[in-house]
Amino acid sequence: MTIDDAPREALRGGPRELLRWVATGAAVSRADLSRLSGLSPSTVSQRVEALISQGLLEETGAGRSRGGRRPRQLAVPTGGAVVGAVDLGAHHARVGTLDLSGRVVQARTLPVRIEDGPEAVLGALLAEVATLVGDDPEASPGGSATGALRGIGIGIPGPVQHATGRIVSPSRMPGWNGFDVAAFCAGRVDVPVIVDNDANLMALGAHRTAHPELDHAVYIKAGTGIGSGVISSGRLHRGAQGSAGDISHCRVVADPAPPCTCGNAGCLEAVASGAALVTALRGQGVQVSDLTGVIRLIDDGDRQATALARQAGRAVGEILAVVVNFFNPQVVAIGGRLADCEPLLASMRATLYERCLPLATQSLLIERVATGQDVGITGAAHLVIDHVVAAS
Repeated sequence: MTIDDAPREALRGGPRELLRWVATGAAVSRADLSRLSGLSPSTVSQRVEALISQGLLEETGAGRSRGGRRPRQLAVPTGGAVVGAVDLGAHHARVGTLDLSGRVVQARTLPVRIEDGPEAVLGALLAEVATLVGDDPEASPGGSATGALRGIGIGIPGPVQHATGRIVSPSRMPGWNGFDVAAFCAGRVDVPVIVDNDANLMALGAHRTAHPELDHAVYIKAGTGIGSGVISSGRLHRGAQGSAGDISHCRVVADPAPPCTCGNAGCLEAVASGAALVTALRGQGVQVSDLTGVIRLIDDGDRQATALARQAGRAVGEILAVVVNFFNPQVVAIGGRLADCEPLLASMRATLYERCLPLATQSLLIERVATGQDVGITGAAHLVIDHVVAAS
């Protein structure tokens, strides 16, 4: 059983949680970690030494005495080791390096053409990660910059078989079906590369940043497409093959039911995604080229665009109502470019309250993902950090 598969209770005082307590400032010494975890000082010391040997923690001097020997203070190294992170979209990619506490060191947004194919796109993104590591003056004091890189996390805007890193039947990604991202990257870098769906990484980044205290959450990514990530018992839930949370091809009631890229009709993505809104507006004679244009129309109060946004919000709310009634999360948060579309968000919220059981919504938080454009690379970095900790 890996650290991602272990129950939350079993992780109490595990290496990842010890690292998180130090990274957040909740603990600055072994004594603090022992108090928070309930573990014996000897067990905590053993786990801390393992983290120090991996370069995940460091001792920074003596702290304040409380009647005995002054405790040795602990910290997450802020210079030296970094992780690379890529959040790939259909037209843009966010690429960054983060330190071992999950703090963004450097980040850039690059234009991409997903239709250029996996080799060209991924090759360019890996090169950009290497450039960022090489540009970091603290990346490797006394050594080579590339030696500072501990791993790379990559988010893909399509279904990913997490165990293998292979893409399976993605929408709007010609030439990517069946491509083994992990194997391709392994042939080009000498560090672990971990691949996951972009909505999962958004969920992980948002949860670790905004709601680490909550056990159950659903995060929706609504942009050109629609997906979601699920947090269960405090950890990312992928299901048997990695498709847990994929709401994009759940059918909603729509008349007429528009065709979907999966071959069916009336799927949520065909009704409520950014791409669907562009198609629907064009069908009504509105000249709009992309999602940016749709959002501009909505912000300007355009009647047709606003009506479609409200319909999309109801469709998302109908699917999420099933999810909320079944899963009973503590928070439902929406991110992606459509998260700032107030008519969509208001309609989604109203539908949730209308369709869900009172017990499921009486303490439910419904909100926007508030961690900004770096939420995806933050999730990708935490994926790598968890992998490194599990191997320590």
